[in-house]
Amino acid sequence: MNFENLRLEKDGPLAVVTLDRPKVLNALNGATFAELDALLDDLASDDAVRVVLLTGAGERAFAAGADIRELAAVSAAEGKAFSLRGQAVFRKIETLGKPVIACVRGFALGGGCELAMSCTLRIATDDAKFGQPEVKLGVIPGYGGSQRLPRLVGRGAAMKLLLTGTIVDAHEALRIGLVDEVVPAAELMVRGRALAVEIAAQAPLAIAETIKVVDEGLDLPLDLALLREAERFGHLCDTADKTEGTAAFLEKRAATWKGK
Repeated sequence: MNFENLRLEKDGPLAVVTLDRPKVLNALNGATFAELDALLDDLASDDAVRVVLLTGAGERAFAAGADIRELAAVSAAEGKAFSLRGQAVFRKIETLGKPVIACVRGFALGGGCELAMSCTLRIATDDAKFGQPEVKLGVIPGYGGSQRLPRLVGRGAAMKLLLTGTIVDAHEALRIGLVDEVVPAAELMVRGRALAVEIAAQAPLAIAETIKVVDEGLDLPLDLALLREAERFGHLCDTADKTEGTAAFLEKRAATWKGK
């Protein structure tokens, strides 16, 4: 697949996706969304890919947000469509069935922060910056930020960021639970790949079901969420990977996963 705004590298079970518009701090314009949407379909259907790493080109930004020139010209109806398009792509990341690890250096603001939040895990460099400054533009987050941020950091911390438009550094983002790890810039992709390799070594069906059951369970009462867990646990007990995994453990050898 040929892209103008993205770069894709496949390396065994890993896929590295790079937002490649460094001159505009990897701002998320319509063309980038269209390419990302198509690329996600490709990654979802590629059984060889177990984990995806998502990062931004250059040293200044993961993604500085939506393209403000595009945003400035949209009407109410266009704005809703603008929002729904971004939400659909980010939801596709969230429901890919494979972990997506955001590797964040520099700015992750507005749509960039929302993009990072749609990923399964977030690793940031110690010079990274996060924020949802949409109120400074007279709007609210449109790509899921008002919903994912409270789920990650709690209502109070989310409201403080959303209502003030404050930009926080990586260590504050780690403290409130917006990111999962902070590393020196030189170690970002090394750590991201190491974590991805560790995850890719596990049973792929179990990984996919874990992501799904956690995602679904967050929006269910506990009793229903526990029932959903039991159902998915039972489903996995009837798979070839469960048979292989338990046999490998008992035989003290590495498992060979089939994803079936």
